[in-house]
Amino acid sequence: METVKGFKDVTGEDAIKRGKIKEILANNFRLYGYEPAETPIVEFESFVKKGNENDEVISDIFRLKDKGKRDLALRYEFTFQLKRISKNKRLPYKRFQIGSVFRDEPISSNRFREFTQCDIDVVGSDYIDDAEVLKITSKVLDELGIKYEIYVNSRRLLNEILDKEGIKKKEEVIREIDKLDKLSEKEVKDNLKAYNADRLIDKLKKTNFKEYKNYSDIEELEKYCRYFGVRIKFLPTLARGLSYYNRNVFEVKSEGMKETVVAGGSYLIDGVQCTGLAFGLDRLQKLAKIEMDNLQCLIVNIKQDRDAIKLGEFLRDNGLRTIVLDKISKGLEYANKMGIPYVVFAGSDEVKNKKFKLKDMKSGKEDLLKREDLIKRMK
Repeated sequence: METVKGFKDVTGEDAIKRGKIKEILANNFRLYGYEPAETPIVEFESFVKKGNENDEVISDIFRLKDKGKRDLALRYEFTFQLKRISKNKRLPYKRFQIGSVFRDEPISSNRFREFTQCDIDVVGSDYIDDAEVLKITSKVLDELGIKYEIYVNSRRLLNEILDKEGIKKKEEVIREIDKLDKLSEKEVKDNLKAYNADRLIDKLKKTNFKEYKNYSDIEELEKYCRYFGVRIKFLPTLARGLSYYNRNVFEVKSEGMKETVVAGGSYLIDGVQCTGLAFGLDRLQKLAKIEMDNLQCLIVNIKQDRDAIKLGEFLRDNGLRTIVLDKISKGLEYANKMGIPYVVFAGSDEVKNKKFKLKDMKSGKEDLLKREDLIKRMK
């Protein structure tokens, strides 16, 4: 039976790879003092939309009703839920969250209706926190073997430029500029004609930004990024579509993918300055170059249940990922298919002599070894 369009099952090596990426993300988040959080997938629709009613993403939320006929929605991101869970927390409150979010939007090879988002946010932040989340981003992507560029801009700078140009509908114009990675420059300029802002793209490319007061947002961010050893690129056309961003915004691009890999920025929650960003797990999975934690050993149990199980536990206690199967032919076939490098045979002779046949599946070499020597050979 097929899955619903935009949703997918994840199994086997894909699931193992995703698990390892999540582990790398969580380890780096914790390293910088971020604590985990979990929030409901289902929320009241009014809460999901509050404050973001004009954002295009709100039109893509999944809506539903419960038996009490209440208007509910699936979460489309984690930031709006931070408004609730950060209340009465000691500041700065640094949290990370990894989980599914849902958007009822057109799908593509790198865009799904259910996708896993990996967020870090600081409630009660300053420029140093902007730089810190970018440092964490660089550490994660380096560890995953992904080539990337970190682009930054300031929403305050962008608004200041729009004010100077006499552009009235700033939010609408910013949403159009944000489409530059989806549409051609000509298409975006054509869309901007409706707001008398079609010359804005060229203006942003030629402006001396130091003339603007809010260019200080970029200068402060660049200063702290130097302290952290993070390379960033100022991109004046970077907008980010969500209306709640109020200061610096970030996007990370990779050579291997058109879509954004990591994105975020600074925003307010109840008047408190915050900053954060989100990694897309599905996109990281496609780009990451990491070694897989495959099974290291398969034990072929030849009618020696007790001793085969005990041997398996001994190997696992010593850090070897091990599976136990019956039947020699089945075991060898399974090991070949799953890329398991070693097979250990547990038969009556092996149990009696306390020496087990170890087969190296790559070379085909076989040896009789004691339990302790099995560990030395396979590690």
